Amino acid sequence: MKDTIFGPCGARIGSDLRVDTLERMVPPAKPPKGDSPSPDRHPSSPTGPTRPTGPPKWKALRRELLQDCSVFTVSREHSESPRTGEVHEFHRIDSADWVNIVAVTPGDELVMITQYRHGSQEIELEIPGGLIDPGESPAAAAARELLEETGYRAASVEPIGTVNPNPALFGNRVHSFVAWNVQSVADVQNTPAEETVVQLVSRASLRERLLAGEIRHALVVAALYWFELTHPRAGASQ
Repeated sequence: MKDTIFGPCGARIGSDLRVDTLERMVPPAKPPKGDSPSPDRHPSSPTGPTRPTGPPKWKALRRELLQDCSVFTVSREHSESPRTGEVHEFHRIDSADWVNIVAVTPGDELVMITQYRHGSQEIELEIPGGLIDPGESPAAAAARELLEETGYRAASVEPIGTVNPNPALFGNRVHSFVAWNVQSVADVQNTPAEETVVQLVSRASLRERLLAGEIRHALVVAALYWFELTHPRAGASQ
């Protein structure tokens, strides 16, 4: 099979690569180190993840790397239908796992950030988060992102849930954490490609902010839902 292969977001890097070579170029996501819950597992569950039942899985036959965009890759996968035996073409996005963190001050305020997002082309209200660096654990990544993006330090972090960003396209996971009694200890450490502004948000106002559409990032909403599920606020209305 002849396929043109592209480098960083469109730069052509070759063609006629063997399927096994391409699969080595796009390795499956590796499970994180042991300080984060298993995929789809609530951290308090003693029995592990419960997967839904349904139709049999498709069989992935081969995968071709189309673009390497630095923080993620785009691939084409050919998979066989278990019902008809026909082979169909799908596209997928792979990346290192991500983290985000719900950081709570002693005054019961969430340390959130506002930043410009190039997808929505809007200023968005979010919680700190980002990519897990090679060799880094999810917990360490969450604490690092909190310090870099806000200047707040977490003495410890607690896993609250793990999700897939969108199972139709993505192969990675997002690990959510909570940190209590965080303290401001440093200046924000933004890279040249980002600018975050810290905003302290009362936990009591989260429901109204969500309903008003102030928080629009789906993975942030998921993390806040995990937070409320695992640590419901005393006296909060349902």
